[in-house]
Amino acid sequence: MSVRQCWEVTKYTYSNAAILRYYTGCRGTPGVGKTTLGKELAQRTGLSYVNIGDLAQEGELYDGYDEEYQCPILDEDRVVDELDDQMVDGGMIIDYHGCDLFPERWFHIVFVLRTDNTQLYTRLESRGYAGKKLQDNVQCEIFQTIYEEAMEAYSEDIVHQLTSNTPEDMDRNLEQIIQWSEQWVKDNN
Repeated sequence: MSVRQCWEVTKYTYSNAAILRYYTGCRGTPGVGKTTLGKELAQRTGLSYVNIGDLAQEGELYDGYDEEYQCPILDEDRVVDELDDQMVDGGMIIDYHGCDLFPERWFHIVFVLRTDNTQLYTRLESRGYAGKKLQDNVQCEIFQTIYEEAMEAYSEDIVHQLTSNTPEDMDRNLEQIIQWSEQWVKDNN
């Protein structure tokens, strides 16, 4: 089971023109701030926010249970099928810890959030992560696993890393993503 987390920015159709009203794909190890960033981004931009974990839970889109990690196993095909029609219209922020299950055609840009390992350890521990699950997620961050997987799953020119250690980083990241989206709209209209 992969421990990647994703944020994706998608197309938004408006007046027969492709407009990214906002957001891009974000990835990162659990605890780096993807959900916080995605929800705030949706609020500021009007894009729809979809948390894949919540979507899977609501639709029971699982393919078993992983005893070692103490979590359900996502049925990736059913998740993609569930979202595919919605993604055609765009304007969505997708929050999940997997890169390669989503088709590249859905996204214009992907951001990989990165957090200092000590901070990440503390955040995950406060969420109840322990043992192998805690160790594997921290190692994932140390070895830049999420970033490398994003680079393999998507065109290198749409994958970007953002530091996510402090509230100031969050504000800076929000502004950077908003500026990118505004520029994308100008360039594609």
